[in-house]
Amino acid sequence: MKRVLIIDDAATVRMYHRKILEDCGFEVDEAVNGLEALEKAIATEYDLFIVDINMPKMDGYRFIAELRAREEFSQVPAIMVSTESETKDSDRAFAAGANFYLIKPARPVELTTSVRLMLGEPA
Repeated sequence: MKRVLIIDDAATVRMYHRKILEDCGFEVDEAVNGLEALEKAIATEYDLFIVDINMPKMDGYRFIAELRAREEFSQVPAIMVSTESETKDSDRAFAAGANFYLIKPARPVELTTSVRLMLGEPA
């Protein structure tokens, strides 16, 4: 079973994403900011990260950059999900190391399809 870490400071968003992904058979953990997520990533092996941009302590851009700086996480896919819909935001996410960018609220089919594609599974 593939394990996904959802990183978002909004509890409702984490619950929404968790429900969608668990219904598709994924094992899901949560973190409320990039710092907590980095600690969890070091302690537990994840197959994919779903990352919000605007969070306290460590934002999504910095989390992904920190992730990519570590050899063991350099190839783990990360999907940035944010309300920020301008091209500069997605450009910055890709520059930090994100593999994909979704705009909130992501529709269930949009989220699951992108997760499956990132994990190399049939959509």
